[in-house]
Amino acid sequence: MPRHVTAPTRIPVPGDKTIKEHVGRVNTGTSSLSVAHMIAPPGWQEPAQAPAFDEVTIVVRGTMRVEYDGGHLDVEAGETVLCEAGERIRYLNPSEADECEYWAICTPAFSPDAVHREA
Repeated sequence: MPRHVTAPTRIPVPGDKTIKEHVGRVNTGTSSLSVAHMIAPPGWQEPAQAPAFDEVTIVVRGTMRVEYDGGHLDVEAGETVLCEAGERIRYLNPSEADECEYWAICTPAFSPDAVHREA
């Protein structure tokens, strides 16, 4: 029988970024996949990481910058980026005025232990 998810779970994180997990370890107990809707405030950034999962980021509004060893990509509204497991990356919102709204799909599901963020 299909599982009907009627509401996401808000995941608290520092830096005023909003994460609403629709499918994943927290909201549905799913370990194979996670799907989350996110809003990054202007100027938001997080430490570099080398996750143990693939992550697809689909930008709905604004710009998401993805820094990687050797450069960076600016992913605009309507565009998608795939970051593969083990790749060292860093996400940030380069705008000082606009939010960045996006969806993140991770396989296997996101977990704090598997993201491997740098201190």
